[in-house]
Amino acid sequence: MLLLPLLNAYREDHPDERDVIERFVALLTEHPDCYSRHCWAGHITGSAWIVDPAGERVLLTHHRKLDRWLQPGGHSDGDPDTRAVAVREAEEETGLVVAPIDKAVFDVDIHPIPARGTEPEHFHFDVRFALRALTMDYVVSDESHDLAWVPIERLREWTEEESVLRMACKWHNRA
Repeated sequence: MLLLPLLNAYREDHPDERDVIERFVALLTEHPDCYSRHCWAGHITGSAWIVDPAGERVLLTHHRKLDRWLQPGGHSDGDPDTRAVAVREAEEETGLVVAPIDKAVFDVDIHPIPARGTEPEHFHFDVRFALRALTMDYVVSDESHDLAWVPIERLREWTEEESVLRMACKWHNRA
C-alpha cells in the first residue's frame, strides 16, 4: 500500500500535524531510498499500537536499546508497505497474531536515533497503525527487556514518552 495517499488522508484528519506530514512528504520525494535503514537523511519505520480485544489495554515493549517503554515497531528494510511492516514487526517482537483495525495511519512521529557504532545519528520517520491482538499470550524477543499489557488509562505510570501518550489520546478520541 502506497504511503503518500495514506499520509494525505492523515493530513486531512490531523491538520495540526501538517508540519510533520510535510517532512514525511519531503523525505519520500527527495530520497527514493527512504525505506532503507541506510538512508541517513532519515528512514521510514513502521510501528504498532496493539490493543487487546476489548480495546482497553495496549501492549508495550521495554525496548532493549533505548531502555524505554514504547510500542513495537521497526525498520522497513526496503518494504514500502508500511502497514505490512508494522504487522510484521508486531508479530516478530511479540509472538502475537495481530490484525489491522483499519487501513488508516493511526499516528506519525519523527524522532532522533542516537549515533551507535558506525551508524550516525539519524531520524526515524515512524508510521503507526492501530492493530488488534487476536491472541493474548506474548513472547519477549531479544529486542526487548520485557513486554506488558498496560491499561490505557494507566499509561502515564509506565511511560512519559509524548508520542505514546498522544496515541492514547487518539485512541480515546476514536470512540
